[in-house]
Amino acid sequence: RPTGFPAALALIGMRDVRDYKVASGGSERLNTASPFNVKTDSITLSSFTRDEVARLYQQHTDETGQVFIPAAIDHAFALTQGQPWLVNALARQVVERVAPEPALAITPLHLDAAKEILIQRQDTHLDSLAERLREPRVRRVIEPILVGGSISDVPADDRQFVVDLGLVRRDAAGGLVIANPIYHEVLPRVLAGGARDSLPQIAPAWLKPDGSLDPDKLLDAFLAFWRQHGQPLLGSVHYHEIAPHLVLMAFLHRVVNGNGSLDREYAIGTRRMDLCLRYGGPQPVTMGMELKVWRDGEADPRDEELAQLDMYLAGLGLETGWLVIFDRRSGQPPIAQRTTVATATSPQGRTIAVVRA
Repeated sequence: RPTGFPAALALIGMRDVRDYKVASGGSERLNTASPFNVKTDSITLSSFTRDEVARLYQQHTDETGQVFIPAAIDHAFALTQGQPWLVNALARQVVERVAPEPALAITPLHLDAAKEILIQRQDTHLDSLAERLREPRVRRVIEPILVGGSISDVPADDRQFVVDLGLVRRDAAGGLVIANPIYHEVLPRVLAGGARDSLPQIAPAWLKPDGSLDPDKLLDAFLAFWRQHGQPLLGSVHYHEIAPHLVLMAFLHRVVNGNGSLDREYAIGTRRMDLCLRYGGPQPVTMGMELKVWRDGEADPRDEELAQLDMYLAGLGLETGWLVIFDRRSGQPPIAQRTTVATATSPQGRTIAVVRA
């Protein structure tokens, strides 16, 4: 316009037009077309392959001369799993903010820096994902994945809905997993946002005079924090099944505070989560933790989880760690009264701080 007029229009978004039937008061299921009668076809933009990522980044090289080394392309694909928005957004942060000089070749370290910028900025796409997490159908899939539970009783169209949104993918080895490492980092951060914003002022009593992390003081600080603030903070978390994990992660993010990292591993069907905290550099203090929920009808998970923690710590090359057991059984005394810590020896001889919270 004004000299021409479109012959066709495409509505591009995160969801199928037919899903807006939910907003108009219709069924939550996906077995009907749009009530607006505007849809001729619905096409999903599939994730890029590694070669497609390379061709896309080559366009930047052709225009500017700035090279992405092969290892950087591999790393970009690993971080994004080809998710189209992330592939583009990651590259934009790299070439505009991290390494804007065309003579500077892009390396995996540049991409890691760009990933952190994306996560911290919470750009539009990631904000949209956060909004999706509030939907009951999404929660029914995401919550058990994060807490290590089973999704066998989740309706098939709910599982497919979350796959179509791009939040999870079907792993080649079987089962649903978080779609890519960036979402793997973003989702728990978003879910812990309410608890993180509700945290009180906490003096960094866990630091040594030289600014390095003191694991023993960190444990004392966590126990004091949990006894005083754990109970009210649990109510600030939307995902109740994983509320204790998210409150602990909110606390640990306050500890890390830009000077380290907090990595997570989920294992569907185990109802546990592994955390690895690294603080400082270039030789950071590394701590391994396992979080486990104890529910009604279950035996004390201590001994079984000590054996599991052995394997996790062995992979990290550590001889000490934390086992945090959140006692969610009914009829328990308040958190301030039941939170204790004891030292245990794992089957492979490691020294473990067993926190019962």
